[in-house]
Amino acid sequence: MERLLELMGSPEQKGQYIHIAGTNGKGSTSLIIASTLSAAGYRVGRFISPHLHSYFERISIDGKRVPAPRFMAYLERIESLVQIMLREGYSRPTEFEVLTAVAFQYFADEKVDLAVMEVGMGGSYDSTNVIVPLVSVITGIDYDHMQYLGNTLSEIAENKAGIIKAKVPVVIGAMGKEARMVIYEKARVLQAPVFESSRVSIYSYPESVSLEGRLVDIDSETLACVKQPYSLLGEYQLQNLATATAVLELLKKAGYSVDSEHLSRTLDQLSLPGRLEILQRDPLVLADVAHNPQGARALADSLRLLLPGQKKVMVCGILDDKDIQHTLEPLLESTRLCVFTRPESPRAVHWKHIAQMLGQVMPEQPYLMIERIDHAVRRGLDELGKEEFLLITGSFYLLDHARRIFLPS
Repeated sequence: MERLLELMGSPEQKGQYIHIAGTNGKGSTSLIIASTLSAAGYRVGRFISPHLHSYFERISIDGKRVPAPRFMAYLERIESLVQIMLREGYSRPTEFEVLTAVAFQYFADEKVDLAVMEVGMGGSYDSTNVIVPLVSVITGIDYDHMQYLGNTLSEIAENKAGIIKAKVPVVIGAMGKEARMVIYEKARVLQAPVFESSRVSIYSYPESVSLEGRLVDIDSETLACVKQPYSLLGEYQLQNLATATAVLELLKKAGYSVDSEHLSRTLDQLSLPGRLEILQRDPLVLADVAHNPQGARALADSLRLLLPGQKKVMVCGILDDKDIQHTLEPLLESTRLCVFTRPESPRAVHWKHIAQMLGQVMPEQPYLMIERIDHAVRRGLDELGKEEFLLITGSFYLLDHARRIFLPS
């Protein structure tokens, strides 16, 4: 990665950055930060992963995706540089390294004021970890990608803490004591001040919670809001809002002109595909990319509050390398019928094993197995009873296909 960027003229050294790692919540947190800074008049780049439908989604400025011709031109230029690297004895960069390089070059060429960069996986060895940001962010830590990051929370936290840089402030979201201790120790060694998202208090008005969003109070030292409409659905979005606000507070103290009005103007306009997203209202169809235990628990908590007492039919497809049992268990709450399907990924070869596991854990749970996603979704809709809703969840790959059924444009 370093050699590729060197051949490109080191575009990563030409900008200011917010660097975000974490098991879940990166997308929502980066969206709130980037959108608020754009509302404040800054030109803001955003690099995310993975995408739902297109690589172009990953790279944007002020919410507008990189144009396809620009994207392809960058790829052609990078390929010519890769040929030089190969002749020099370097290995071919990974797909994610190339995408990261495209983002750095695009943001440098467009002279953005700041770019919000999401880590692809982990932190220490991620291709985004070549920058010294204004603020490092770790949204939360739980079990995911264990074959790469380690089998304990301490090991996973150690990897994600790899984005911490000397004397650069770190904002951390809610996480367990084990992971927090690892981050604090890494920050102590590097003299990086740690700011917990709990410094920002978010109050949600219970009676305001609906499929349209909710009202919240933001108790912040410099960015307070009262009865603020907040459009992102899900209880977990309260934590993401607190983390993002804590980051914006630090930027404000660093001299960025951002205030409560900019945050307020942003929060009721936010939308994030695949995060408790409404695909259809009658009958109600919800989609969420929950694909690990933490995400599944957060989704279950949100559904319990948003649709109390309502039964659901669930179309579910989880990849082979995920913690299937602990991801599935919280999602089964209030599920009358599971329809298991195969996400369109080579990592979903053993999709039928999910049903076998369900039979061992909850033998009384009714389920169907339908390999084709479109057939599974249609069967799920056909099975809906009165006052029931359809939930589609388990992976980005599943939602890519499912969203195209309901939102063909």
